[in-house]
Amino acid sequence: MLGTSTTSVPTTFPRLSRRARKVVLLFHVLTSVSWVGVDLVMGVLAFTGLTSDDPRTLATVYTALELFCIPLLLTLGLLSLCSGLLLGLGTRFGMLRYWWVVVKLVVTVALVVLVLVLLRPTLLEGAAASTVVDATLPDRLLDVRRGMVFPPVVSTTALVFLSWLAVYKPWGTTPRGRRFLRVPARGPERTRVDA
Repeated sequence: MLGTSTTSVPTTFPRLSRRARKVVLLFHVLTSVSWVGVDLVMGVLAFTGLTSDDPRTLATVYTALELFCIPLLLTLGLLSLCSGLLLGLGTRFGMLRYWWVVVKLVVTVALVVLVLVLLRPTLLEGAAASTVVDATLPDRLLDVRRGMVFPPVVSTTALVFLSWLAVYKPWGTTPRGRRFLRVPARGPERTRVDA
């Protein structure tokens, strides 16, 4: 018969093997640590841009920020998000079973969106203003200089918080997770589901 299949489609994502899980976890950790590294470099450049009044220094800072921050932050953020999704779907943690996983997912998506919605326009404005290097550049960049203090602080703080979540795994299971894992709502939060 055409169009019919006798094979069943699995209802859940296949579990990662032990080796595959370790490879994906290593990749996830490396992309996340790299993301923090880019944030720290962005913080150094933003602080330099805030404290300097030299037009050449400002032009260099905001051109560099525009050239490297957006591509690196987006790439690392999306790779971290994808590897996190793969870990969530391919391990016992799932995507919506534990509160710490849900929070990590929401915060990671928010950070990636903030790069596109807030950071990118600010850096494009700074780079555009930096094309004309003269004595008025510090004044023309005043709003950008002040605004660039917050992104590296917020992002680095959020990423450290996400690392804390991954290590300590607080808050137990979600209602969906309790149904899925058959953990009693008032039972112990740390029930071993599988090995």
